[in-house]
Amino acid sequence: MIKVRHYTIAITLLIAMVFQIIPVPVQVDLYRPDWVLIVLSYWVMALPHRANVGVAFTSGLALDILLGTAMGVHSFALSISIYVLAANYQRLRNYSVWQQAVIIGVVSALYHSLLFWLLRLLTDVTFRFEELWPVLTSMALWPWIFWLLRKVRRQLRIT
Repeated sequence: MIKVRHYTIAITLLIAMVFQIIPVPVQVDLYRPDWVLIVLSYWVMALPHRANVGVAFTSGLALDILLGTAMGVHSFALSISIYVLAANYQRLRNYSVWQQAVIIGVVSALYHSLLFWLLRLLTDVTFRFEELWPVLTSMALWPWIFWLLRKVRRQLRIT
């Protein structure tokens, strides 16, 4: 029998990717949080030996394919952002959930800045401040995603 707990990280990342690409109205799409970044951030802080920069890179490649961006753009941005978290996971674990939300906001801003600069080098995109709304929505969602994934991790006894 297949044990779900062995595939929980992959399943949560797949769900995050579905949320990342699900069609929503244009007015709502402007505020779409970085689902994959949030879920990866949780797993990197909770289980750094199972979720790491390599998982971020492959998730970024999947995002590049799903979103139709140039290959490697999301991979690079996710890898750098997750590396920052992975390098400091022991310190970040000791922060309260609200302080972690601020850190997630900073990491999300780094992620969007890297995406912008990479796309600027490859194509002719222009910067708009509206593209930073996902930073705030990611910060706002962090406590609920954190508590949900922690509950899943504890119920399934994932170590």
